[in-house]
Amino acid sequence: MSNQKIAAFDCGTNTIKLLIGELPRVDVRASTMVRLGQGVDTTGELHPDALARAFAALDEYAVLVREHGVTPDRIRFCATSATRDASNADVFAAGVEARLGVRPEVIPGAEEAQLAYSGAVRGLVVPPKAPLLVIDIGGGSTELILGDLDGPVAAHSADIGSVRLSERHLHSDPSAPEEVAACVADIEAALDEAEAVGVDIASAVTVIGIAGTCTTIAAGVLALPAYDPEAVDHAVLSVEGARDFCADLVGATTQQRLQLGFMHPGRADVIDAGALIMDRILARVTVSHWTVSEADILEGIAWSVAQR
Repeated sequence: MSNQKIAAFDCGTNTIKLLIGELPRVDVRASTMVRLGQGVDTTGELHPDALARAFAALDEYAVLVREHGVTPDRIRFCATSATRDASNADVFAAGVEARLGVRPEVIPGAEEAQLAYSGAVRGLVVPPKAPLLVIDIGGGSTELILGDLDGPVAAHSADIGSVRLSERHLHSDPSAPEEVAACVADIEAALDEAEAVGVDIASAVTVIGIAGTCTTIAAGVLALPAYDPEAVDHAVLSVEGARDFCADLVGATTQQRLQLGFMHPGRADVIDAGALIMDRILARVTVSHWTVSEADILEGIAWSVAQR
C-alpha cells in the first residue's frame, strides 16, 4: 500500500508550521518562529537574516518529511502575508523548492481565510451555532471569517498583524500611550473595512480564536504555568477576561512578558500589538464567551491535500 501521508506547511510572517500525518491522525506538528516578515512593512523586501532563519528551519523540516516518506505530490506549502508583500519573494520560493521539491504557493487573502475557517471549524467537538466568526491574528495580517456550518459567508484579510503593527507603531517598552493610540486607529480602520465588506462581527453567536496570538492570550486567561495545548484547545473563555488580560499585556514590558511561563520568547516583543487587535475585535462582539482552537489554517491546508 502506498504511503498516504501528507505534509502541510503554513509559512506566515512570524512562524513556519509543519503538519505531517495521514489524516485525521497527526504524526508531527511543529512550529518555528523565524520572523520572516522582519522589516517587510518598511522595506518591501525579505531581509537576508530572515531568509537565513527560515531556510535553517526548513532544512530541519525537510529531514522530517523525508523520514516520514512523504512524496512531493503530497506536500503543500502555503505562504501568506510576508511573501505576498515582498519584492524578492522569488528568492524564498527558490530556497523552498531546493529543500522540499515543491514551489510555495503565495495564497491570496481569500483562500487564506477559507483554509483557516476549514481548519478551525472541522476540529470542533461540539457543533457550533451559526453565524460563526473565526479570528486568525497573524504576524502580518489578520483574517476575519464569518460563516455557517457549510463554510465562510464573508471574509476579510486585513493588513494588521502583530509584527507589522509593532514595527509600525510600538517602539517604546512598554508602548507609550500615543503609540498605542496610533496602533488602535489602524486596527479600528481595518475592522471598519471588514464590516463594510460583510463581516458583521456583532452578528456572530459563536466566536473562535485560532493561531498563536489567540492561543497565547487564552493561556494567560487560564493562568497556565506553562503552555499546555490540551488545556487551551476548545477552552471556552469570557470575553471580559480576555480583554482584561490583553490590557495587561499592552501595559507590560517585554521582559515582564518573558517571565510568563506560557509565553514563547519569539512572541514576547510583538504580543502587545496582537493583544490590541484581539481587544478591539472583542469590543465589537455581542457574545460573552469565545472558544479557542489549536486547529487552524495548518489543518485546513492538510485537509486540502488529503482530499485531492
